[in-house]
Amino acid sequence: MSERDVMEYDVVTVGAGPAGLAFALRLKQLRPELSVCVIEKASTIGAQVLSGAVIETGPLDALLPDWRSAPPPVCVDVAGDRFLWLSKTGARRLPTPPQMHNEGNVIVSLGALCAWLAPQAEALGVEVFPGFAAAQALVEDGRVAGVRIGDMGVARDGSHKPTYTQGIDIRARVTVLAEGCRGHLGKRLIGEFGLDRDSGPQTYGIGIKELWQLAPGKGEPGQVVHTLGWPLDRRTYGGSFLYHLDQDRLAIGFVVGLDYEDPNFAPYEAFQQLKHHPAIRPLLEGGSILSAGARALVEGGYQALPRVEMPGAMLIGDDAGLLNVPKIKGTHQAMASGMLAAEHVAETGAAEGWDARLRASKVVDELRRVRNIRPGFQKGLWRGLANAAWETVTGGRSPWTLKHHADHSALRRLDAYQSPERDWVARDLPPRDRLAGVYFAATEHDEDQPVHLQVADPQVCVTRCTVEYNNPCERFCPAGVYEIVDDGAGRRLQINAANCVHCKTCDIKDPYQIITWVTPEGGAGPNYQNL
Repeated sequence: MSERDVMEYDVVTVGAGPAGLAFALRLKQLRPELSVCVIEKASTIGAQVLSGAVIETGPLDALLPDWRSAPPPVCVDVAGDRFLWLSKTGARRLPTPPQMHNEGNVIVSLGALCAWLAPQAEALGVEVFPGFAAAQALVEDGRVAGVRIGDMGVARDGSHKPTYTQGIDIRARVTVLAEGCRGHLGKRLIGEFGLDRDSGPQTYGIGIKELWQLAPGKGEPGQVVHTLGWPLDRRTYGGSFLYHLDQDRLAIGFVVGLDYEDPNFAPYEAFQQLKHHPAIRPLLEGGSILSAGARALVEGGYQALPRVEMPGAMLIGDDAGLLNVPKIKGTHQAMASGMLAAEHVAETGAAEGWDARLRASKVVDELRRVRNIRPGFQKGLWRGLANAAWETVTGGRSPWTLKHHADHSALRRLDAYQSPERDWVARDLPPRDRLAGVYFAATEHDEDQPVHLQVADPQVCVTRCTVEYNNPCERFCPAGVYEIVDDGAGRRLQINAANCVHCKTCDIKDPYQIITWVTPEGGAGPNYQNL
C-alpha cells in the first residue's frame, strides 16, 4: 500500500451544514491568517441537508449583517401560524404554544441556505471540498489529529476497481465535527473518549419531508401550520408541519419520536396517511411532488448533551445535540454554536475549554429551560401536554430534570404489546410506495461498492428478530433498504444499500443495536432539491 497523500490545515471542519459553515465563516472573519477547510460527503453543498425549516435569524444577522440584501434563493418571511389538532375526520384549531410563535422568522430551504453560505465562506479563504467523505478520525497518542477521507473505487468484495483512488489524510491542529444528527465520526469518538459518561442517553425522531408544487392559487406564502393527533396514537410522540413557500410551493413533513413502542409501526406510511386527512388532502390535490427525503432529528436536549470536547477536536451543532424540540428548531442553535466555537478557536487555538464555554452560553441555557418538555411525553400525549404547559409557565424552573431512555429500548416485543387498531385509509396521492419516494430523493450509490450499512450478525435478523419483533427494520426505514427475502437461497436479510437516504434511523432504532451506518463513497447518497 502506497503512503497516503496528506493535506495540512490549522482547522478541518467535517460537514458543510449550517453549523460547519457558520464556524468556518466566523473563524476566517476573526483570524483570516488561519488555514481552514470544510469537507462534505455530499456531491454538492446542501445536497444532503434536510430540515423543515423555519429559522430564527439572530445568528445569521450576527454572522452576515447585510444578508437580506441578497438573501438565499428560498427565503419567505413568516406571515402567520396555525396549530391544529387532528382527528381522523376533522381538525380543530388550538392556541399556538409560545415556543412555536414564528413572528420575525423566515421559511427557508436549509440545503439552499447552505449552498448560499458556502461561496461566502470561500470568498474569505475557506477551502470547501464536496464529495470528500470522512471515513475515520485520525487518533494519535490519545489526540484527534484530523480525518482520513474514504477510498474511492473499491468493489463490494473489497478489491480495487480501475477507478480506485486512495483517500487522503487531512491533518489539523483542531478538528471540528459538524456532521449533523448521529454523525458517524461523532458517534465513534463520543464512545472512544467516553464523552457521554455523565449524560443521559440521546433520543431521536425521524423526519420525513416532501416538497410539493401546488395547483395555481393554493399557496399561502409565509403560512406556517403544525399539527398533533391523527394518524398517531396517543402514546406516540410526533406531529406534522406544512410550510408555504413562494410560487405555490409547499414543504410538508412528518416527525415521529423514535422512542415509539409498537414494533409494527411504519413512520413512512403514517406520513402518507397524514396527507390524506380531510384538512390536508384538498391542498395537495392537483399538485405534484418535486423532491422528498428523510433525516433523523436529535431530541435529547440538555440532559443528553455529551461532553463536547476531546483532545484535538470539538462537537458543534447537531453532532452535539443542540436542537430545541419544543421550538422544532435547530438551525439557530447550530449556527450559534458554530460561531461561538469559532470565537473559542480564534482566541485559544485549541479545542480544550470548549465544553465549559458552550455550557456557559445562551445555546445551552435555551436547552436547559425546555429540558423537561420532550421526556414528559413518554407517559402519553395528555400528560405530555400538561407537563409542557407547566414547564412553559414556570420557564423551566422545575427543581427536577426528567430522564430519557434509549430509543431502541422502548420498542416492545410482540408477545408483550398489542398494536392499536389504526384504521388507516386507502390512499392514492403520490408516491405510491417507499421506492417511488426514493426516486424523489434522487439518491444514487454505485451498486458495486462495500455496503455502508453494516449488520454485525445477520442471522439474528432471520431468527430472534422475526420472532420477537417481526423485523421492524422493514418498516422503520423510510427507503426500503432492509428486506427479509425467502428464495432458493433460504430466508435471509437483503440490504438494498443503493436506496439509502442517509437518515440514520436504522443505526438508532434497531432493537439489538447490531446495525452501524458508515459513510459510503464520497458523493454518494441523496441529492435533495430545495429541501
